[in-house]
Amino acid sequence: MNTPRYDSVQVGDALPTLQLPAIDRTTLALFAGASGDHNPIHIDIDFARRAGMSDVFAHGMLSMAWLGRLLTDWAPQSRLRRFDVRFLGITHLANAISCSGRIAEKRDADRSVRIEVQSTNQHGQTKVAGDAWISLP
Repeated sequence: MNTPRYDSVQVGDALPTLQLPAIDRTTLALFAGASGDHNPIHIDIDFARRAGMSDVFAHGMLSMAWLGRLLTDWAPQSRLRRFDVRFLGITHLANAISCSGRIAEKRDADRSVRIEVQSTNQHGQTKVAGDAWISLP
């Protein structure tokens, strides 16, 4: 990985988009196992239907993890100083998620950048949005 340099990035610059395959039950089961989050609303269709949902849906933290991957594909994790998100919509099965980010602010005092991030599905619906601060050499 080639870490971006503070002097070489500008407000408005976009990070390379992270395009993910459509969400399926296997992805949800694997994330449940890896994260320890076995909430049945994400893996048990009968439970989800009793809760008023048409089917299971992705964990919110899975969506945040994908945005984290977008950031750490751009700069090393050791450079990440803060990462906050808001969950704006349910990420359903068969949603193909696209994660994007752009530099929204540069802070000379500590050579850091604030990056606005979001994930959207194939229908253009934003599912998660937030921002992160990353320090750059």
